[in-house]
Amino acid sequence: MSKPFPDNPLLRGNFAPVMAECEAPDLVVVEGELPAGLNGTLYRNGPNPMFPPLGSQHHWFLGEGMVHAIHVEDGRASYRNRWVRTEQYVAQRKAGRRLLGTGFGEGAAPGGEGIRNNVANTNIVWHGGKLLALDEGNSPVAMDGDTLETRGTWTFEGKYQGPMTAHPKIDPRTGEMLFFGYMAAGPGSPDISYQVVDASGRLARSEMFKAPYASMVHDFITTDEHVIFPIFPATIDVERIMKGGPVIAWDPSAGTRIGIMARDASVDTIRWFEGDPCYVYHPMNAYTQREGGKTRVIADVMKYIRVPLFPDADGSKADLTLADAPSMLVRWTFDLDGNSNSYREEPLTDMGGEFPRLDERFAGLSYRHGFYAGNRRPPAPGKPFDTLVHIDLAIGRRREWEPGAGKYVMEPVFVPRSAAAPEGDGWLVTLVYDEARNLSDFVVLDTGDIAKGPLARVELPARVPFGFHGNWRNAA
Repeated sequence: MSKPFPDNPLLRGNFAPVMAECEAPDLVVVEGELPAGLNGTLYRNGPNPMFPPLGSQHHWFLGEGMVHAIHVEDGRASYRNRWVRTEQYVAQRKAGRRLLGTGFGEGAAPGGEGIRNNVANTNIVWHGGKLLALDEGNSPVAMDGDTLETRGTWTFEGKYQGPMTAHPKIDPRTGEMLFFGYMAAGPGSPDISYQVVDASGRLARSEMFKAPYASMVHDFITTDEHVIFPIFPATIDVERIMKGGPVIAWDPSAGTRIGIMARDASVDTIRWFEGDPCYVYHPMNAYTQREGGKTRVIADVMKYIRVPLFPDADGSKADLTLADAPSMLVRWTFDLDGNSNSYREEPLTDMGGEFPRLDERFAGLSYRHGFYAGNRRPPAPGKPFDTLVHIDLAIGRRREWEPGAGKYVMEPVFVPRSAAAPEGDGWLVTLVYDEARNLSDFVVLDTGDIAKGPLARVELPARVPFGFHGNWRNAA
């Protein structure tokens, strides 16, 4: 019999797991109407611990993944959720208890020895005819796009079995999927793998290189011509770990290193730029600029002054949250023809936030419109983001929508009004948690002016815990 969950801030409120899988074929639209042209599925992924933690070291990042799907078609919506049936999930469900720890560096319980630790809880991507649940330490897990039934670990026909970032980039022109994996040569190694998968899902390229040091490399950035590998001082030091220190820790003495290479070149050609210590979980976009005979890479990123959610190298400041070190949207400019290995930074807005997104048809290209989850009010523990933001980078204009007191937004996802619609013309879809009702809503906003509020608000039958990322798949 399962035991109660402890009173932990990351297991309380909307961080608490939902314990039931369910489906609802006909949801109630409680406000407005679903747009006639909005047809497809929003997939969302996030940690949803299936059993209480082994000890007191529970980390938000390490709960088992649960995928939520809201399908919209012909003005109607349905909902379904499923845990991802990884080896870890199956073994624990059979045992009826937690076998693998949810704290970094925490060992296994008796009976959990030898079980692969794969939570598949960070992102969910449709590519090559497969729905892939991702974390950043393992191979992806394939799922059925309609039923959410788990198909099993996907290793690209056995050609790549290493770790894969939860943030692959899909080229909007070629359909290629580019990704990397850190600690690719084993735990604590500085080795990073780089892969390219063609539009059909077949592995076309795989290489390996050594980063300047081992760190948690959550995301990377690509343009139509270049790949950018950011290495930030969220360090992974084997010697420190062996002495009982934290697995991942902030060590600003390591500095920031940004590697850039041409997409058609070998990893041997990576050029490393150096910057002040900082951390970026998520970039918004990047593009290659050729102007006046010079080649520059422009990267827009959500920058933290230090990594939140992880301690200093000496183990102090272990309870830092996103609110303690908010990120700001900044632009980095890299001069690929210059002699300097530094880069220029400029702020793009004064409202902090996270989960930056764009019109994915312009991924890796010069673009104008960006979206993210932000904060109008001072962030409070357990209540991360209260506002959705649409920023027009061409004119610096920002439009915002705040759902109201006690309501919190999750990552926005852009859906174009049509395949030929101008950049940024379409809808934002997201989930909103209502603290008073302890339920979540599916919300649709028109990007013409998100400040006008929802075109439609659909009540979900279950709460969707605060999670990470999702993507839209158009109906066939």
